[in-house]
Amino acid sequence: MPFLYFPEDKTEYIPAAISMAIFGAACVLTFILIKKVSKKQELKTKEIEERINRERNSKHV
Repeated sequence: MPFLYFPEDKTEYIPAAISMAIFGAACVLTFILIKKVSKKQELKTKEIEERINRERNSKHV
């Protein structure tokens, strides 16, 4: 398999490992941010839903 390259000097892996760590951390932070925003939107939606249900119940009673 001539398309695979394994360097003799293993220090060539260091820049790749650093960039991999940076992008991995960025992925984790992005995931956490998306979860926080989603949770806020969920709470806001529940509040709106409860308000609409209260208005419907007060009109029908």
